[in-house]
Amino acid sequence: MRRISAANALAIAPYDPKELLASIVESSQDAIISKTINGFITSWNRGAEQLFGYGAEEVVGKPITILIPQDRLDEEPAILAKLCAGLTVDHFDTIRRRKDGSLIDISLTISPIRDSDGTIVGASKIARDVSSRKREEERQRLLLGEMHHRVKNLFALTSGLITMASKSAASPAELADSMRQRLSALAAAHDLTLPSLDDPQGRDESATLHQLLEKVVAPYQDESWQRISLAGPDFRVAQSHTTKVALLFHELATNAAKYGALSVHEGRVNITTKAVDDYVNIAWEETGGPAISKRDTSTGFGTRLIDSIARGFPATVNREWRAYGLCVTFEIAVRTLQPEKAVT
Repeated sequence: MRRISAANALAIAPYDPKELLASIVESSQDAIISKTINGFITSWNRGAEQLFGYGAEEVVGKPITILIPQDRLDEEPAILAKLCAGLTVDHFDTIRRRKDGSLIDISLTISPIRDSDGTIVGASKIARDVSSRKREEERQRLLLGEMHHRVKNLFALTSGLITMASKSAASPAELADSMRQRLSALAAAHDLTLPSLDDPQGRDESATLHQLLEKVVAPYQDESWQRISLAGPDFRVAQSHTTKVALLFHELATNAAKYGALSVHEGRVNITTKAVDDYVNIAWEETGGPAISKRDTSTGFGTRLIDSIARGFPATVNREWRAYGLCVTFEIAVRTLQPEKAVT
């Protein structure tokens, strides 16, 4: 077949319709293949070369099954049966094998070829690479699954919070206010870890510990952002643990604002992170607050919630009631806090 461009073909005067059609087929980016009714390849355009990796001289005269994976060989008899009945096989997604052995997702359309007497003598196939579409569909499926999982977890967590808070709230208004604040803290943490619909690679969007802490304590900062300081190395936090971290430090900040260092103008909080062997230590240290002692405290909702979340990690909790402020230290295994590495 003499190869000419479609533009040049249109310039032929008078043009040969067969040559024009051949140039259009040859110029198509889709793979256009013809085969006999017995399944042997009779023509192979440039789009087919690019899609499957074979040159025309390598495949013409060979069975079309060289492109079909072993587990899909039953597709060919079904296709041939439809063609013999004069039917068109319209746009179905399947998988084919390239010359290098790799598999590729394609959309396939197959139509019968008739001779001058109307007898079906073969078939034409148009194949289009839909790998990008398939990857996007899979990513969307995973995102929807992830969001479904998160929503269920948030509903369960909210139900548990309401149950615990209702036991210690003095009034419906107090219950509503405490729940509103806790849900705001969860929403802030949730925003940091939402998978991005604009990320074509589906990269890990897990938040860091510092990002979470800064977000949760932001409402309690002063204008200079010096009232609550954050120091030490940063660590990635698995998405399954972001709500736990947010709730832990929301409770500490809320208690400090009610009874501790953040309840007075001169009070300060220092949050320090450090790695010790295979563990992450997170210290919440209040200074400049009103005098407090262990006997002044009670096992209220906040304390029970912190202990419950710590058990869920698991993490150890150590509390020290110092003269002018509370110090709470959490110790969490690095492998527990951080997301698992993807296997490549």
